Amino acid sequence: MHERAAEFAARARERYDLDVDVSEFETGTKTAAAAAEAVGCETAAIASTIVVSLSGGEHDGALVAGITSGANRLDLDAVAGHFGADEAFMGDPDRIRETVGWSIGGVPPLCHDAALPTVMDPTLAGFDTVYGAAGTPNAVFPIEPERLADLAGATVVDLTE
Repeated sequence: MHERAAEFAARARERYDLDVDVSEFETGTKTAAAAAEAVGCETAAIASTIVVSLSGGEHDGALVAGITSGANRLDLDAVAGHFGADEAFMGDPDRIRETVGWSIGGVPPLCHDAALPTVMDPTLAGFDTVYGAAGTPNAVFPIEPERLADLAGATVVDLTE
């Protein structure tokens, strides 16, 4: 197992008493479609974690996380509105790595270095199991969506396009 995927699994066990079943794929799982093809599920069952930066308002400069169904796109204007910001934009990759501890393409929905306010797409609740990144662009793990929302401290709200 890749060192970062193993680190994710260890963090999940230590922080949440969660034993994750990490699957790694040579072809990669950088996109939701690629992850779904590798796993053998619908694209909508992929729980993509997008880290967004806010500008203006009480959360000016803050990073927030959006866990979306792979079939949907995060609506940045809706994210800004939800958090009372003037605007939201994709987070800087270096800042994400420094703050969250994971690199874009492999950011898991939980086990971050810093707690981020998190929202989750209600589309994911339509599945018994969803798949999130496990610390690398080639690794995913299965989890029940309700458990994911609980462990991630996510507010379930539709902020998709």
